[in-house]
Order: sequence, then C-alpha cells, then structure tokens
Amino acid sequence: MNTIVATFEQSVQRELARVIVGAEDVIRALSIALIARGHVLVQGPPGLGKTLLAKTLARVLGGEFHRVQGTADLMPSDIIGTHVFDAAKNEFVFRRGPLFADVLLVDEINRTGPKTQSALLEAMEEHQVTAEGETRRLPEPFFVIATQNPSNQVGTFPLPESQLDRFLMCLSLGYPDAAAERALLMGEDRRSMLQSLPAAMQPEELLTAQRALREIHTSAALVDYVQSLAQASRQNGMFAEGLSPRASIALLQAARAWAALEGRNHVIPEDVQAVLVPVCAHRLRPLKSAHGVALASTDLVLQLQASVPV
Repeated sequence: MNTIVATFEQSVQRELARVIVGAEDVIRALSIALIARGHVLVQGPPGLGKTLLAKTLARVLGGEFHRVQGTADLMPSDIIGTHVFDAAKNEFVFRRGPLFADVLLVDEINRTGPKTQSALLEAMEEHQVTAEGETRRLPEPFFVIATQNPSNQVGTFPLPESQLDRFLMCLSLGYPDAAAERALLMGEDRRSMLQSLPAAMQPEELLTAQRALREIHTSAALVDYVQSLAQASRQNGMFAEGLSPRASIALLQAARAWAALEGRNHVIPEDVQAVLVPVCAHRLRPLKSAHGVALASTDLVLQLQASVPV
C-alpha cells in the first residue's frame, strides 16, 4: 500500500520539478490533496506561476483537462453547461461545460461573481451537478485546482466561507529565492517545457492511490486529538467561527495521506500537525484585536495547536 502511494508521489514530484522550481513544499501538499481526494486553492500575487503550476499538474496526471478563466461576467452555465436545440434530433440536448473533466483549473476564481462561485459548491462536495432539475455525475477522479489573487486587488470578490470550506487545502505561492529565480531567468521558457512534458500517469493510477489510503489506521486517541483541536477552535475566542465537521474530516484525511507518504500505515499526532495550517488556516476567520487589526490566520492556527495537548 505504502509503495503505491510513494510511487505516485515520486512521479508527481519528479515531473513537476522539471517545470516548477523552488516550490517543493507546495508540490508535496498537492500530492497530499490528490491522494486525499481534496481540492486545492493556490493564492498569491499575479506572475508567480500559479497557473503554470496548475497546468503542469494537469499535464502530469493525464486524463481530460479543462481551464476556466475567472471574469466578472462568467455565468454558471459557462461552467456547468446548458441545453441547446439540436435541429437534427428536433429536441434540446445538454451540452457539457468545462466542469466535466478529470482536472479542472479555475484561474483567478475570486474574479468571478458570487453566483458563479456557488455553481462549484455541489460539484466539489458531491462530484455531481444539477442543471434544470437533472443530476449528472462528474468523472472520477475529479480534481479542482483554483488560483486566487489577493483580495485587496481591483475586481475581486471574496470567496464565501462555504466555498473556502470545500477546499481541502489553501497553499500560498510566494516569491522564489534568488537561486530559483535565476534558474527561471537563465533556463528554458517554462511554457515551451510544458508543451513537451509527457503525462507521467493515467487517472486509474490516482484512483488506486486514493483507494490505498483507506488502509491507513487511525486510533481512537488520534481521533480524540483531532476533535480536541476542532473544539478548541470553537471555544477559545480567537476565531469568529470554529472548524466545521467537514474541516475535521479533511484534517484527518490529509493526515492519513501525510502518514502514507512518510511510509507509515498509521497516523500519529505529528502527521496532524504537519497539515494543520494548510488545511485549517483558510477556514478560520480571526477576530480582530483590540486595536482593530486582524492577526494572520497562520499564526493563530499555530497558537491553536500549541493550546491543545497531545
């Protein structure tokens, strides 16, 4: 079982590293999200390679890939699809939108309006969509990777809490260090490299790795620890709202994936702590301090971790 998961991660890391430099932690987190059947939100200023990262991942995974560019006038039907009249059949038929893909990239998701953002809720949670009263299943595997610009930029619409809670992880792509940036400046054009990058696997291999995760054992004491973290987030007064049960499930599933990548068949508290920030920081909205300045969610999540004994 661990061999299956480890082989999957090695393939993802090896191929992504050919194009993406200086983002080893982000690549590791993407592997965890894929194995845990979760979706990923990548945030950061424009120009840091968020879209390139998503397109490279889709290329490596193989399968069907679609991209949606977030704009203010994007409508739900542009993503889900719509019924059109087929003159040959003399009836309306459903024309599928880009949502029906193994890997969906929603670029600059917070540049779309709330109505279009909500069109993704059912798809991300239940792997199905409902259009005009008819429910349609999405492909398996189904993975959404969305990019988000800073909320203080012009033309952005903040993602609601219900949307953020659908993302297993939120990853921040920062500025590269000097060595990584020099490799970008001196090396081959990354877009050209992407065109020649072969698919390293097929969707069936991802499904096999996801099924293998079910064999990772979680003890009752470990579940108690996850519950204690969730309860503390609801009661310690640092956050406007605590972690939801969906967040607790996501935290436990991500910890299973981390344990598998570390070569273990059981979860330990350190696995939970390793994924706590990327899984929980975007779900927790901090209360403002007495001076009206909100603290960083990452710092508060670490304070939450320190307040809960193992």
